[in-house]
Amino acid sequence: MKILFIGGTGTISMAITRLLSQQGHELYLLNRGSRNYDLPENVKLITCDISNEEEAAKKLEGMSFDCVGEFIGFTVDQVERDYRLFKDKTKQYIYISSASAYQKPPQSYIITEQTPLENPYWEYSRNKKACEEFLMEKYRSEGFPVTIVRPSHTYDERSVPLGVHGKGGSWQVVKRIMQSKPVIIHGDGTSLWTITHNSDFAVGYAGLIGNPKAIGEAFHITSDESVSWNDIYKAIADALGKELKPVYVSSQTLAKMGDYDLTGSLIGDKANSVSFDNSKLKNAIGGFEAKVSAKEGIRRTVEYILTHEEYQNDDDEFDKWCDDVIAAVEKMESSFKS
Repeated sequence: MKILFIGGTGTISMAITRLLSQQGHELYLLNRGSRNYDLPENVKLITCDISNEEEAAKKLEGMSFDCVGEFIGFTVDQVERDYRLFKDKTKQYIYISSASAYQKPPQSYIITEQTPLENPYWEYSRNKKACEEFLMEKYRSEGFPVTIVRPSHTYDERSVPLGVHGKGGSWQVVKRIMQSKPVIIHGDGTSLWTITHNSDFAVGYAGLIGNPKAIGEAFHITSDESVSWNDIYKAIADALGKELKPVYVSSQTLAKMGDYDLTGSLIGDKANSVSFDNSKLKNAIGGFEAKVSAKEGIRRTVEYILTHEEYQNDDDEFDKWCDDVIAAVEKMESSFKS
């Protein structure tokens, strides 16, 4: 098939790019070119900023596709632009939404595609919901061939999955564990979470491309495995050969700190126990099973980061924030004991 990705080199999309390339599809990536290294040789590049709609339209003139995949659309104005650009150019438009848009707090910890989209804690999630609503209205009123995909916590070899981290990503937490320093875990670490390796996500996504069962439908793509945050952090420590020294802080307390957007990412997402029912996806593509366990995926990621210095980005601001929060917690606990 002839496929266009808007983006195509991010955490979620890079594995799909590699998989489709291996499968022999004619794949184009439309992006600004800032991360187009280490791509398969047969991937074709269209270099432009899609936010410049006039420039993008010129670059796409005379082209049509079996599928267009949007990975970097976060607001309604962006998917409106995509609709104008691609409504007559593609047989399918796959939009990456987010499982964080599902109801928070959830009425049931088992999430299906019928779970309401209602997240009052995170603007990011509300924007994704609004994008979905616009696209589905275009499907109902005009037959625009949209497919909605809702990833949950998808990760790759460049960053370990965490509940709390700074603007520099996961490295500083990895470094703290290596230095035998305590690390912050939200709540008591026992809530259940689902992490999905991007290589597994890619298989599910690829099964929806060109699939008539996918048009006008929404799917989440996740692992069937649910693990606690304690298990996730311990897997990181085990991969490093270090002892985990957790300091537990309630999500509400962390959200009130104000230094990072933890109201959205914790209260509106990671603080909630969730388990995803992937039956709809499995029925649509003839079966799906995530093969990379949380423990194995984390081990691979830690090994990769340790051998690639470009992903070892120190975040002194976050490191100090962790020390300050931990000191405040220890002081509070000490006063209770006295």
